[in-house]
Amino acid sequence: MPKSELVERIRHLKEEKGAVILAHNYQLPEIQDIADHLGDSLALSRLATTLPQEIILFCGVFFMAETAAILSPRKRVILPDPTAGCPMADMITAEALARLQEKHPGAYTVMYVNSTAEVKALADCCCTSANGVEMVAAAPADREIIFAPDKYLGGWIATRTGREMILWNGFCPSHQKFVPEEIRGLRRKYPGAVVMSHPEVNPGIAAESDVILGTGGMIDFAGKDPAGTFIVGTEVGMVYRLQKLYPGKRFLPASPRALCPNMKKITLEKVLTALESLEPVIRVAPDTARAARAAIERMLKTGRAEKNS
Repeated sequence: MPKSELVERIRHLKEEKGAVILAHNYQLPEIQDIADHLGDSLALSRLATTLPQEIILFCGVFFMAETAAILSPRKRVILPDPTAGCPMADMITAEALARLQEKHPGAYTVMYVNSTAEVKALADCCCTSANGVEMVAAAPADREIIFAPDKYLGGWIATRTGREMILWNGFCPSHQKFVPEEIRGLRRKYPGAVVMSHPEVNPGIAAESDVILGTGGMIDFAGKDPAGTFIVGTEVGMVYRLQKLYPGKRFLPASPRALCPNMKKITLEKVLTALESLEPVIRVAPDTARAARAAIERMLKTGRAEKNS
């Protein structure tokens, strides 16, 4: 089926079935173009709770759809490709976290939202890349802190809070594709360009960056900063989103290799199939959902949750 027909069929079915399409900033351009709402994972999940539609088609990865299902338990959350996972989220299991907690009784567990529902369910609170500093700073001063699963985000937060943390040895493979020499080369080629990097990058790349921001923060910063050229140190899909928002500015990927293959699994064909069948539905066991929701809600009550990962 030609792309134009696919898009028209998707739009027709979406209206017919009363569905809404949410898409993460890292999705393929054609998926971003058909989405009703674009954003980062938690912002989209929170938005889903306020929308009138009962069918949420989430174009992202598995943990994101899980979070939407946790926050909107009465809605039907569909992930067009349930094999779209997250390597970093898969680097920690509930069993492994429970063993670490047993070794550190009394520790306060802060869990990055880029994690599975089962892992969130064992946490004291969650955090995003935007509010991680705030959430760790708010943790009880007399308790050890376990931070998982991203050691680089955790390390970056530690430098800004002064809190010592027990860091899980997890990371985002896509955010480890950057190398300092490439960024320096882009700076030489584009004098005055601003380097924006995500907190999931390693310390060597953070040191090469002008600002460290989550994707929502990048959108705000690029709109307000007077610079005309930005080097974007996150997954390459973000460049398309920024360029579309600010066509008068130039956005360059810090590395074309920083591509998440799981984020690119969602295609127009899969969106159409999901709308036709209203499957596959992402479900979370009630007890797990209840505990995970409590950790998320502690974050929402403590501080800002906008402009996250």
